[in-house]
Amino acid sequence: MVGLRQLAETDLGIILEDNTTGFGFSITVTDPSGTVRPLTGFSDDIAQVIDPDTGQVVSGRLASVALRISSLTAAGLSLPEGIADATKKPWLVAFDDINGNPFTFKVMQSNPDRTLGLVTCILELYKP
Repeated sequence: MVGLRQLAETDLGIILEDNTTGFGFSITVTDPSGTVRPLTGFSDDIAQVIDPDTGQVVSGRLASVALRISSLTAAGLSLPEGIADATKKPWLVAFDDINGNPFTFKVMQSNPDRTLGLVTCILELYKP
């Protein structure tokens, strides 16, 4: 018998990784050691954010990806994490926008949901 959590994680795979009927989009993840893995997940890159001090809508850039934890581990990767030390190599995430323009980001924050099996990474444009 399959529990609800296992069913939800299976459904997550269909929603996040199906590029025909779901939100699946090609995403490349590179860990700090240089291991590069192609994955499929959800990505976004928007230009309107809320200023936390004023509550007003401002122009900015907010990019993130949502990836299945089981797919990361199956690809030989651990959970991405933000690395604040600028002398160390960061986790990198690359994906194209809807028009095919490539962008590379570094992971600033990692928010795993271990109940569902999902990790959402908040990104910042990467300038090597």
